[in-house]
Amino acid sequence: MLTVGLTGGIGSGKSAVSALLATQGAAVVDADLVARDVVAPGTPGMAAVIAAFGPQLLLSDGSLDRSALGGLVFADDGARKRLNGIVHPLIAERTRLLFAAADRDRADVVVHDVPLLVEAGLAPGYHLVVVVHAPVDVRLARLAARGLPEPQARARMAAQADDTSRRAVADVWLDNAGSQAALAAQVTSLWDDRLAPFARNLAASRPALRGRIELVAPRPQWAAEAARLSARLRWLCPDADVQHIGSTAVPGLIAKDVLDLQVEVATWSEVEALDGSMTRGGFVRRPDVSTDPVRPDLDPDPDQWRKRVNLSADPGRAANVHVRVAGTTAARAAVAFRDLLRTDGQARQAYAALKHRLSERHPDDVDAYAEGKTDLIMRLLGHNGIKIPET
Repeated sequence: MLTVGLTGGIGSGKSAVSALLATQGAAVVDADLVARDVVAPGTPGMAAVIAAFGPQLLLSDGSLDRSALGGLVFADDGARKRLNGIVHPLIAERTRLLFAAADRDRADVVVHDVPLLVEAGLAPGYHLVVVVHAPVDVRLARLAARGLPEPQARARMAAQADDTSRRAVADVWLDNAGSQAALAAQVTSLWDDRLAPFARNLAASRPALRGRIELVAPRPQWAAEAARLSARLRWLCPDADVQHIGSTAVPGLIAKDVLDLQVEVATWSEVEALDGSMTRGGFVRRPDVSTDPVRPDLDPDPDQWRKRVNLSADPGRAANVHVRVAGTTAARAAVAFRDLLRTDGQARQAYAALKHRLSERHPDDVDAYAEGKTDLIMRLLGHNGIKIPET
């Protein structure tokens, strides 16, 4: 089941996107509704809130005066922490149950609609994060139409994450400054081109299809995209060290639009143990790769070159994840070569020229393309006096 975190600032149109995704077939878990449910009349959550903050928060119909409670905790950090201590565990458990129910119902995609996804640090736990955005003036106009005065609207905006923080976690950025029809077209495209095929790949435990080898000019977004995937991998593999390696980690270097990430763990048994969590997280093992090309001149021990390779199942973001034991020759060589290319312009030029030749010679054979670079990599390391550093 593909999990999608959906967020956006107040007035951005996040709820509209949630509704559109539901019409496409997604199961939706609305965090705001969950927060209301756990303090509904007759619930343990309601009883705990009234015990903590007083019966004056009860309305005549027995429901919670959420506006009064909000005013209380918004102005008092201690009160807010006390409230969070009551409701957050209840929300977490209710959310878990709703996700489990969606899984039992065989939902292909579940969308978690969370206003404070960024603020709560939840982004790495989803397969994808979708952020809905609209300019401040558009959001203020929408909120005014709902009866929220501008000073209150601006105060709520100021209490939420800013656009920079949201962009840092966004795999998908939806622009909702225009019409409903324009938004609906974006959501349909997102579903057809990315969410639905990603979900099918997950269900089949297969990586996304890739085309021919094509080198592209360096793209500034590679670093941010790698940071998001690295955070996701650290969430899946909490005891691992994750680094962005390969050509996309080198500013100014041409590359395939495929991110390479290295996951290092302490032992080979830990490498094997990660298979299940990596696959569920959207990184599917490539079973036909078990070692890097062995280099007896650097280390004759084949165990120093063992690895697992997992490929992204996301059709919108190709990635290779190289899982190796920390401190092995191959793990150290990958980092050393990346660092060399970042600092040595001549080495970078020589490597780029070879990549051009290999891509023309082996446009449909990624293994031949990769193996063709090995000699130059090791020669460049040696010519620059770089010994693979010991850890």
